Amino acid sequence: MKLVPLGDKIVLKQLEAEETTKSGIVLPGQAKEKPQEAEVIAVGPGGNIDGKEVVMQVKVGDKVIYSKYAGTDVELDGEEYIIVKQNDILAIVEA
Repeated sequence: MKLVPLGDKIVLKQLEAEETTKSGIVLPGQAKEKPQEAEVIAVGPGGNIDGKEVVMQVKVGDKVIYSKYAGTDVELDGEEYIIVKQNDILAIVEA
């Protein structure tokens, strides 16, 4: 099974949180903050959303930063995903 987003929705797979801080302190599981960085898994077609033309600016494989409380958590085939609107994506991370 796969998720196919509609309209201006984007399916993200959250990247793993780092186990240690930059200063070398190891974080226990509960202390880790939910990362806001994710990889784009699927992108909706965009189009005319609420009377406005929406052009999708991200593509599959992009690494992005998204709003902290954005999206809907979904589990499919044992994998966890987040579905967000394009407006909830703050930036694309370029290497």
